[in-house]
Amino acid sequence: MIDAEAREYHLVIASRFENIELVQVVIEDALRQTAATDDQRHWIGLALREALANAIKHGNRLDPEKRVDVEAEVGPSLVRIRIRDEGQGFEPEEIRDPLSEENRFRADGRGIFYMRRLMDEVDFRFGPGGGTEVTLIKRLDTNHDNDNDDTSQEEAR
Repeated sequence: MIDAEAREYHLVIASRFENIELVQVVIEDALRQTAATDDQRHWIGLALREALANAIKHGNRLDPEKRVDVEAEVGPSLVRIRIRDEGQGFEPEEIRDPLSEENRFRADGRGIFYMRRLMDEVDFRFGPGGGTEVTLIKRLDTNHDNDNDDTSQEEAR
């Protein structure tokens, strides 16, 4: 657990895209009870949707018999979300760079890029018998008066 004030959530969903919304609603509700700003809730939600879509499509290959396991710890200043699938795993280094010239117009390959841009930490782990676990971590901005304003840190010095 992150800290004594963190709330824990555990959901198990079938590998269907329509189940992404269920997880999204639960996590959004949990985030509304924290210091997360509207922007942070939006970006966390986007990263979460990308991770779930990857688990369903690429990990579990859209097999509704396979499950996606979601564990979330939502605290006052930190959110940690783990998403596990039952797939074969993959090599993150082999994912194409969506910013390179030859990949700019490809319809895929942006999910991990978005997750890494939107979250403070993204970690991949692979089970010995298969399956991928992605952990998304976001530190929450508890100073709402200074959203998108780095000058407050300078003035504090």
